[in-house]
Amino acid sequence: MKPRFDYAKAAPGAYQAMLGLEKYLHDCGLEAALVHLVKLRASQLNGCAYCLDMHWKDARAGGEPEDRLYALGAWEESPLYSERERAALGLCEAMTLIAGSHVPDAVWDRATTHFDPEELAQLVFAIAAINTWNRLAITVREPPGTYRPTVKEA
Repeated sequence: MKPRFDYAKAAPGAYQAMLGLEKYLHDCGLEAALVHLVKLRASQLNGCAYCLDMHWKDARAGGEPEDRLYALGAWEESPLYSERERAALGLCEAMTLIAGSHVPDAVWDRATTHFDPEELAQLVFAIAAINTWNRLAITVREPPGTYRPTVKEA
C-alpha cells in the first residue's frame, strides 16, 4: 500500500501543531504506559493499522508486558488493568465512539474519581489527539510496518 499523499508536507503548520501537542502530552506527567494503552485502544476501535503498529512498538519499548497488550480489546474482562487504567480506557472508548453515547455521565464520573482536573484535561487531549492521528493515517492510507521506536522510555 502506498500513501495517498504526504499531509506533513502539504500542511506543515498543522503537522507541527500536532507534534507540539504530542510533545506536551509526552512531558505532561501522565504515565507513559497509560497513554500507550489509550492510544492503542482508540486505534483498535478506529481500525488504524499504522497507529496500532506504532503504539504497540512504543508500548513494548517502554516495557509494557505483552499479556496486557494482548488483552486490551477485552480490558473490562481482564484483571490486568488498574482501576485508573479502566477509567481511562472507558473514557477513551466513549470519546472514540462519541456518536453512540456522547460520553455518558457515569463514564465521566468514574474518570473524575481517578484523575484530578489537570490530569483529566491531559487525558482528554491525549484521546482527542490519537483520534485525530488515526483519522489522518487512515485517510491517507499510511502503510504500517515501517515505524521504529527511537527511544526506550523509562
